[in-house]
Amino acid sequence: MSMSDEMKNFNFIQRNSLDGGFLQSQEWRKFQENAGKNTFYIEENNFSASILEHTLPIVGKYFYLPRGPVIRIMNHEVRIKDEMREMIELAKKNKIGWIRIEPANNNVLEFIKENVSEKIVRAPHDMQPKEIFVINIEKNPENLLAEMKPKTRYNIGVAKKKRVIVTSHSSLATGEEKDKYVEEFLRLTNEMAVRNGIATHPENYYRKMLESFPAEILKIYVAEYEGKIIASNLVLYYGKYATYLHGASGNEHRNVMAPFLLQWQAILDAKEKGCEFYDFGGVQTPGTSHQMHSDLVGITNFKLGFSPHMKPIEFPGSFDIVVNSRAYALYRGLQRAKAIVERFRN
Repeated sequence: MSMSDEMKNFNFIQRNSLDGGFLQSQEWRKFQENAGKNTFYIEENNFSASILEHTLPIVGKYFYLPRGPVIRIMNHEVRIKDEMREMIELAKKNKIGWIRIEPANNNVLEFIKENVSEKIVRAPHDMQPKEIFVINIEKNPENLLAEMKPKTRYNIGVAKKKRVIVTSHSSLATGEEKDKYVEEFLRLTNEMAVRNGIATHPENYYRKMLESFPAEILKIYVAEYEGKIIASNLVLYYGKYATYLHGASGNEHRNVMAPFLLQWQAILDAKEKGCEFYDFGGVQTPGTSHQMHSDLVGITNFKLGFSPHMKPIEFPGSFDIVVNSRAYALYRGLQRAKAIVERFRN
């Protein structure tokens, strides 16, 4: 892909995605390749699909389009039958059982259904959080602070008063510096996972992420207190959006409120880089249907505190285009059996 084509695709994804589209970017695709995934890409005037190949025991392979495909619906005359057919034929060629898509909204979902003859069904679980929390950061810092919950604003002040020091570092830093911050992030991630009883990605996933992205796109933020790193975030900068990807905090010195200052500094840096939006990632608000990310409950209040009057963005969720009905029936059968076993365990 030429530089002009890359810029054209970048602009298309940014304009037609609710989260800036980094999960459909070539940079994210390269990271997934470095992490061992087979990837594919289909692009036309009103259609872009960055595809990851996943493999499951027993049932085999499926395609996954994180927050994709990206489609621009200009009018009712626009059709994407050829692009969808190309993707389905690619799936058949690679012995894929189903294609998991994540449309931006219900209009896009219905548009896809109109252009596909294969059966499309709700996936048994959502791959990405069904809700994300994105705030507009174009206002000046004083106004952004004023719009926060008083407790959030207070905790930022506590961290400053306690002399928590926040710094950011390139994902491509070299030598001892890089090793130090990567290892500290992984240590804190493990501590947090044990403390909260949540699952995290394997360590190699984070290592590959930090190795794959250009220095100007991915930053490691660390918060230090009394000479020790006590919290760390990964923040991705992609066009007009800055996205909080992952965060971790240790078991010590939690009273100094370092995670609040980490987020605030990332917001200030995003403004300086010309970003217009800061994406806190997944949240889970009461009443949202098909929500399968229960580990988001505890962190939702923390995130919403930065702009309590802003409503989270809700997606339709994950849907499966059934390519091989036998493979998909086996997959759903095993999913139901797994759910029954887990119900009895609990």
